[in-house]
Amino acid sequence: MEGGVDLRLEEQPIFSARAHVFQIDPATKRNWIPASKHAVTVSFFYDSTRNVYRIISVGGTKAIINSTITPNMSFTKTSQKFGQWADSRANTVYGLGFNSEQQLSQFAERFQEVKEAARLTREKSQDKIELTNPALDIAAPQELSGDLHSPPLQPGSANGSSGPKLYHSESCDGEVMLDSARLKTLFAQGSIGESQWELELFALQESNAKLVQALHESNVTVEQWKKQLSAYKEETEKLRDRVIELESQGEAVVTVATRNTDLSQSVEELETLLKEKEEEIQMLRSQKSDVTDLESDREEALLRLQEVESRNADLEQQLQDVEQTLVDCVNDRERIQCDARKLLDILDVKLYELNDLRHGLAKIAEKEEKS
Repeated sequence: MEGGVDLRLEEQPIFSARAHVFQIDPATKRNWIPASKHAVTVSFFYDSTRNVYRIISVGGTKAIINSTITPNMSFTKTSQKFGQWADSRANTVYGLGFNSEQQLSQFAERFQEVKEAARLTREKSQDKIELTNPALDIAAPQELSGDLHSPPLQPGSANGSSGPKLYHSESCDGEVMLDSARLKTLFAQGSIGESQWELELFALQESNAKLVQALHESNVTVEQWKKQLSAYKEETEKLRDRVIELESQGEAVVTVATRNTDLSQSVEELETLLKEKEEEIQMLRSQKSDVTDLESDREEALLRLQEVESRNADLEQQLQDVEQTLVDCVNDRERIQCDARKLLDILDVKLYELNDLRHGLAKIAEKEEKS
């Protein structure tokens, strides 16, 4: 007895593989719970005394997998290296993680073969029960009775051992157990299908959530790009308007720009001087230990700072005056351009009238010459 699993001498492994074992979380039916810290041996067994096939894996001193294979079970590949099957009797879903896709394929193929063998074994067992039932009064042929002693799948095909023989009980207890197994199988079909549908639904929900999150992130990124593009367009339009405005201005604009540059340089010089004074204040504060001297230096620096601020305010006022002058120049230029357009319109009208007068005089002269 190993961890609750009775491994008899008659029960030999059919196929073995190394894999990481998981079980579905019974609370959420969504997350996987590791059943083993490391990869363990997972084997197919044929129990000749019970005439059933099982998947067994022992980790340490306890069995982490003890699943009886029924014809209604199905092994599903959920990824390249992971597969799962539902066991309604154990009321759980087992998951196996393999090191390679080839190992997963081999396990899936062997699972299908064992499931088919379990189906054939059950059918032959049912046929034998019906043939040996006294109420039917039907004798079984010699050939059929001989076939019932060999299992559909030779368990020793993978490791070279000979296949075990089936054991059949013709007593009433065997019939009751078989009827009970049939009822359990019928009830298990709905549970297995429901578990598979729940797993598929959980997988689809997770995939849908990931897609929604990716779509939301892409929408946010697109909105950010749109905002950046709009900001770039606005900045480009402002720069273009500024260039056109500067190109349309005359010598006055150049003069104002020069003065503005001088004022900017003066402001920068003042700011540089202010920084130097602040550095001097900091240096004096670090060097002097006398509080009185520090206070006097601070007051002197504040006075200088006030003078610099007043000078800066004067320069700003001058800058505002220059900008106002520039605006006035631009307005005058626009007014002159408007007057020039009006004069051009009047001149065009006068030229048109003179042209009509010229044609009229020419017609009168032609009439006089003909007469």
